[in-house]
Amino acid sequence: HKIHLFENAGYAGRKMEIVDDDVPSLWAHGFQDRVASAKALNGTWVGYEYPGYRGRQYVFEKGEYRHWNEWDANQPLIQSVRRVRDQQWHQRGAFENS
Repeated sequence: HKIHLFENAGYAGRKMEIVDDDVPSLWAHGFQDRVASAKALNGTWVGYEYPGYRGRQYVFEKGEYRHWNEWDANQPLIQSVRRVRDQQWHQRGAFENS
């Protein structure tokens, strides 16, 4: 999983790279709440309007999002992000060993 978040539309301004991690607060990692463009390089991600994975949710599948209108937001506001993981590949997955 890898995603790049940008402060301004068109992949401009400050950039934050997140790799294989969930981030409950972008502020805690030195980034602000303004995310106006993004590039989801690997995996699927969910961006949340507020810290702690609260508020409106925006799904980022692999691809480029030049402007916040492309993920159907009404403002460029994301304050936490989380990976979407397939539970069957994890220890506490959906299938039991037989």
